[in-house]
Amino acid sequence: MNDKRAVEEIITKFLLNTCRLRPELSQPAVQAAELCGWFAAIRIIIHANIVPLTTGSVAEFYIEPIIPHVGDFDVMYHLGTQLAIPAGHPPPTQLPDEFHNYVKVAEIVDSHLPGYVYLPLRYLLTECPEKGQYNAAEYDRYTHYFTNLGHYASHRHGPAIQGLLPPLPCSLSTMDIVYSIRCLEWPSQAADWPTRHRYYDWPDSATVDRVVSSGCDVVGAVHRQCRQDEWMSKQQWRLSFSRAEIVLVNSEFS
Repeated sequence: MNDKRAVEEIITKFLLNTCRLRPELSQPAVQAAELCGWFAAIRIIIHANIVPLTTGSVAEFYIEPIIPHVGDFDVMYHLGTQLAIPAGHPPPTQLPDEFHNYVKVAEIVDSHLPGYVYLPLRYLLTECPEKGQYNAAEYDRYTHYFTNLGHYASHRHGPAIQGLLPPLPCSLSTMDIVYSIRCLEWPSQAADWPTRHRYYDWPDSATVDRVVSSGCDVVGAVHRQCRQDEWMSKQQWRLSFSRAEIVLVNSEFS
């Protein structure tokens, strides 16, 4: 244990002493801006609310001297017509502006493998503008599921998929696209994380609160043990905490 802590301290000291925020706009930041314009164009073409989030190494290691060694560009996106909620939670009555006036809501249900879940459809939300909230109609339990899109894609790299959207701008040719379902609440599968014992008083309580309030996402990834199963290969998803990782990394260098 002492050796492990010594290594952690050495790495932490190196990062704090040698890494700095870029003073000017980086190439990944330029690509991110280009990506937002691309998604805006796609939104018009397919008439859907597409909400992108830059993730992966570019989002987490935008500091020197790590950034020159980042070789790809990852983006996770969700649709404004879909939402996930922890199993057993009531349907939301209000949603952020990024969501559509009708939203399909699925519950996050555990599979037999940790971190991998299924998304049975539970509610259809319809916005009532005069009341400023959504009304919910229930689906029959466990009769419909959100299907991950990986088996439709022409190319797949883990949860990243290609072939479902128009071609990328040439400068974004190394980008992986990850289709996700947004969850606005912290999942019950990670309920112990906010109160877990922490060394060195990091993250502090304010950062933990920001992480929890950011919720999570569910990405279409199938465990290797389940890829040959016809049903599970289409219905299995994996919890993603990319938003939490970005908050934690930014808190360390803010």
